[in-house]
Amino acid sequence: MQNKPNLLDAQMNVGSVKTKYYENEHLRRRGENKPKQTQFQTQHLSKLFLAFTFLCPGYNLAMQSWTIQKLLNWTTEHFTEKGIDSPRLSAELLLSHVLNMKRIELYTQFDKPVAKEDLDKLHDLVKQAGQHEPIAYLTGKTEFYSLQFDVSPDCMIPRPETELLVERAIEFLRTRPVRNFVTDKMTRKENFSNGGKTGKQFVCDLCTGCGCIAIAIAKNYPDADIIATDISDAVLNIAAKNIKKHKLKDRIKLLCGDLFDPLVPQLDINKFDLIVCNPPYTTAVEFESLDKNVKAFEPRIALYAGEDGLDVYRRIIEKVDQFLKPDAVLMLEIGYAQGQAVTELLEQTGCFNKITIEKDFHNNDRIVTATKTLS
Repeated sequence: MQNKPNLLDAQMNVGSVKTKYYENEHLRRRGENKPKQTQFQTQHLSKLFLAFTFLCPGYNLAMQSWTIQKLLNWTTEHFTEKGIDSPRLSAELLLSHVLNMKRIELYTQFDKPVAKEDLDKLHDLVKQAGQHEPIAYLTGKTEFYSLQFDVSPDCMIPRPETELLVERAIEFLRTRPVRNFVTDKMTRKENFSNGGKTGKQFVCDLCTGCGCIAIAIAKNYPDADIIATDISDAVLNIAAKNIKKHKLKDRIKLLCGDLFDPLVPQLDINKFDLIVCNPPYTTAVEFESLDKNVKAFEPRIALYAGEDGLDVYRRIIEKVDQFLKPDAVLMLEIGYAQGQAVTELLEQTGCFNKITIEKDFHNNDRIVTATKTLS
């Protein structure tokens, strides 16, 4: 086992080289007073030394022992200088991934030396992350609604804002009135806050991506039967892995195709209690100004939706009436200023008796909920 590195010794060694140079050359020739090394110079040199030992693959890593704590601190500072979002969290996620440890274990074993093989792996990931490649793509996983999901560059990374859509969908399913179409009477289900069974509901998730919305709904509402569609085979392969991981193969059916196109009325459920979708909605202007870690790495097809960002909404709203039960609901995630435009598209159909816009925690338009008329 390697000895715990002494950062002070490293600083002193670097400082001694500079001091000796002054003594042997400048002071001897000029007779000047020996300059004093400032604390700033010492710290700056030590940072350069650590950066060299970690980021230069040819350096003999055995000469510099790296503990978990030292790696976390250095990587955090490196990411901060590179302008990486949430630098400390990003460092924790990469290191826990490489070491196959939980994030909390990084702190309970902070003085543990890291093997050269793991240092080499981390070196490559830190370099890629420093070029703004998303951490989720580097680790192949992300968390959404307290669940872990596999992701790849084929699919968009789930956003925290989308959790509001999932939350509202679950609330709707747990409290939805059930109509008996024989007696034409309404009965109210009990509101089981613990997600208990409240009756079979059929859900359609359009543009499912990695399947995060469908899976989060299914995990929190046990009586939901869900059909999830996406236009990309590669994306559906990721969704299938996530469905298998969360043991939901018997409750979520994946179909490949554009929006409603893959639904076959004779074979699939063709009337749903709830249709949810987080579609592409970035405008042309917004797309050009996206952060590098989004624009350069996430799939354009999952982001861009035409000049005004409404292309996919138009196509959903055009056909949605035929796939909703009476009194069923359409829930859409929308862009920060698209509430009025999407509301107008819904009103033009004449199919909905109630349309509401909900803002997120940043006070931006985020969720539109449209309830279909009974007739």
